[in-house]
Amino acid sequence: MHFQSTLFAADDPGPATLRPERSELSHGAWVDVQRSWLGGADEVMASLVADVPWRAEQRQMYDRVVAVPRLVHTYGIGAPLPHPGLVEAREALSAHYLPTLGEPFVTAGCCYYRDGQDSVAWHGDNLGRGRTQDTMVAIVSFGDPRRLLLRPREGGASRAITMGHGDLVVMGGSCQRTWEHAVPKQAHAGPRLSVQFRPKNVF
Repeated sequence: MHFQSTLFAADDPGPATLRPERSELSHGAWVDVQRSWLGGADEVMASLVADVPWRAEQRQMYDRVVAVPRLVHTYGIGAPLPHPGLVEAREALSAHYLPTLGEPFVTAGCCYYRDGQDSVAWHGDNLGRGRTQDTMVAIVSFGDPRRLLLRPREGGASRAITMGHGDLVVMGGSCQRTWEHAVPKQAHAGPRLSVQFRPKNVF
């Protein structure tokens, strides 16, 4: 793993007080961003790389099967997370957003972008309740900065958020139904991991 760690990470892993900056999108969608939210991000990232049971997936694309360009693992409801800093993060997010979301975050999807050739295509997390209901997906990013692109499903200009080491991005409101997001390929990027906290039955 070749990654230049930050000199400003907190000594003790754990989230800072939540004071995200919100950007309103269209159709009731919004995005919250808080830079350097998770302290001790170096330690958490090292634990994720070493301890998560990463797996490579394949998918059908037209007439052939192709490799998914990233490694993945999902911690379901009740599954222990690989680092206590992530437990604290999930609890802090659940407490902060409970008045709006009405329920806690209960799952954690993990993605490992090994270099700039790993990516995720345009999509919305709307295979579950996100297809018909407003919901939230909270993403904590580790490692080299990568761009999160967002665009309205009905067409229009995309927006870009650069996700850095320890940064938090929360997509809320109708974002999963009315907008799509992607992490495109990027030249010369080092490893980057993300942890996506979701409520029950949001995929």
